[in-house]
Amino acid sequence: MAARSASNSPSNSASPRTSRQNASRAAHRADVLVIGWGLGGLVAAAEAAAAGKTVVIVDQEPRTNLGGQAFWSFGGLFFIDSPEQRRMGIRDSIELARQDWFDTAGFDRDDDLWPRRWAEAYLDFAHGEKRAWLREKGVGFFPVVGWAERGGYTATGPGNSVPRFHITWGTGPGLVAPFQAAVEQAEAEGRLTILPRHRVTALTTADGTVTGAAGDVLAASDAERGAPSSREVVGEFEITAAATVVLSGGIGGNHDLVRWQWPARLGTPPEHMITGVPAYVDGSMQPVTAAAGARLINGDRMWHYVEGIQNWDPIWPGHGIRILPGPSSIWLDATGARLPVPLFPGFDTLGTLAHLRQTGHDHSWFVLSQKIVEKEFTLSGSEQNPDLTGKDLPLLVRSRLGKGAAGPVQAFLDHGADFVVRRTLDELIDGMRALPGGDALDGARVRREVEARDREMDNDFTKDAQVAMLRSARAYRGDKLIRTAAPHRILDPAAGPLIAVKLHVLTRKSLGGIETDLSGRALGADGSPVPGLYAAGEAAGFGGGGVHGYRALEGTFVGGCLFSGRVAGRAAAAAV
Repeated sequence: MAARSASNSPSNSASPRTSRQNASRAAHRADVLVIGWGLGGLVAAAEAAAAGKTVVIVDQEPRTNLGGQAFWSFGGLFFIDSPEQRRMGIRDSIELARQDWFDTAGFDRDDDLWPRRWAEAYLDFAHGEKRAWLREKGVGFFPVVGWAERGGYTATGPGNSVPRFHITWGTGPGLVAPFQAAVEQAEAEGRLTILPRHRVTALTTADGTVTGAAGDVLAASDAERGAPSSREVVGEFEITAAATVVLSGGIGGNHDLVRWQWPARLGTPPEHMITGVPAYVDGSMQPVTAAAGARLINGDRMWHYVEGIQNWDPIWPGHGIRILPGPSSIWLDATGARLPVPLFPGFDTLGTLAHLRQTGHDHSWFVLSQKIVEKEFTLSGSEQNPDLTGKDLPLLVRSRLGKGAAGPVQAFLDHGADFVVRRTLDELIDGMRALPGGDALDGARVRREVEARDREMDNDFTKDAQVAMLRSARAYRGDKLIRTAAPHRILDPAAGPLIAVKLHVLTRKSLGGIETDLSGRALGADGSPVPGLYAAGEAAGFGGGGVHGYRALEGTFVGGCLFSGRVAGRAAAAAV
């Protein structure tokens, strides 16, 4: 199924405009034009500049946002059979990774021709030169490999058979840094121009060939990174380029567009969602690119999290943070019913989303102990991990191995609107019911679920699949060291106090986008390349218009930007 026509999608709000009679019109020329300065855009621009081409980068935001969404990321990267994996006793292979990827992706459409090819290429990259290429640029990795999307089905079901989530030392900013430095070096040498506050409203064409872009110059803004900025128009611009690369990101900041493209297989769209990306991730380049002849595919494939919490100290509107949970918390729906096997924390993101969308409620709950929150709760985002982001080893040891919750987690326990901390189960249930939507909770059902689970802790064997899986998880030394608490009764006073967390749907990634071939060339309705036009990153479904298919294995989003941005940047430079 192709994406809905971009021309019929919900429009963005109108922008204040200076009179065109008074607006200035700036003209620029370059070999390669890069639209969007997220991680993929920086990679593409750096590659084109390294090839000796002149480059212009445009973005609608202030320069404080250089690096885009990747700056805010945890910096997780998917590697196959890495030295980090081998040191942790993990046996991985390209064959096992391919099995996991394709069984997770579930490619089943004619439109999946190029996504399948991109998946094969990306797996080769992740197994081959990806790590060495990044190490040459000074990027390092945390030694403990994480196990995201554990699956819990059979060997041919979705999920990672082994841990593959490698955390960048320095998180998102550490991953952005070498590419930003390369771009700024080329800028200093006069080979590259960065134009902030330039919003593309059209791709220019001549005889069917894309020749650049035109749009609005927005008023200067001193907005901080991630914060909303003005859309006041103060001028116009036009850029002529032999090759144009679109790396404008996804749609996660535009809830209307998310709901409009929401697929029936995931149930009804939530009325209430929180936002995992800045407001500028609005999908505004989709209709612009389609108007130039590019084909959008797989728009109904998307990736949203179900462990979202409201940020007590928000940066952008509706700012949400994702909990990266270990496997021990009890997961309840809004009524207090425990989620079915294998919908445990960290196992199947979209399976859990689809199940919860059938409940008639927009929230769910974690119930856990202080012992679990100290060992298992990590928050996604560079700003929520100052030890890893700041490359601070003493802080890392205190945060990950010391007594008590990590500082950012403790801040949410103290200030977060979605957290309830109590000594007894009755008090906890009362606190849960006091939060918005808590009247749906059946306190007796909560008690039954918690007490029944606790009884399963008396033996080393159990019929409870979650308890069995968390014991199995501790067979992996990384989980035992920093990720999975020793099995215990939730109601054990020595493990307390008790904690409940109200969870929201958190918008995040678009898995579909501009269809591209293996050179990153945008393809038209007839399957042939649109001359002069390339696409990469989230705007292209991280490669081909949907390299992940229906589901992702995690660690593959920033990695997809790296790979597709590199491919498109090199191909665009070679074509000029």
